[in-house]
Amino acid sequence: MLSQIDPRATRRRRSLCCAVAALALFGGAAQAAGADDSSSAKAAITDRLDRWTAAFNAKDLTAVCGLFAPDLSYTVDDILNGSRDRLCANLRAVFARPGVELRYDEPAIHEILVSGELAAVRLTWTLTAERNGARDTTTEEGMDVFRRAPDGVWSIARYIAFSTRPNAVLSSGASKP
Repeated sequence: MLSQIDPRATRRRRSLCCAVAALALFGGAAQAAGADDSSSAKAAITDRLDRWTAAFNAKDLTAVCGLFAPDLSYTVDDILNGSRDRLCANLRAVFARPGVELRYDEPAIHEILVSGELAAVRLTWTLTAERNGARDTTTEEGMDVFRRAPDGVWSIARYIAFSTRPNAVLSSGASKP
């Protein structure tokens, strides 16, 4: 009976088994690489946000504005379609106000979802503002959409943020960043 087995069929089966094994190995490697890419993207985004916080607290306008893509579009209280230029002008004005001290804590990142060159980040910012002995701390809920540039750097291309109440120190005459 064994003499009746076609040797070509056996080779085809072996080839098919090798192809299936290769697909399983490379597919698993691709999934692992995808997980690694997602992990490295999340780490890079978290690092960008932490460096932004330090730059904001140091009033380093160039570094603060550097987090945002040139085509930034955003929505916050009272601004429905802000641009990078508008954001940076507002921050410049706030940083220049004498006697106003602003400090962000590092953001509480709730989740980062990465898909290719885009990532959505859901987070909470905590802002403390002080002026003339008055101090108020408020939180801002936000959703940032990061885009990876060809050089690999992640920047915020879109965001939306809101607070449940205005910061009392900033409401008494200072612009919101």
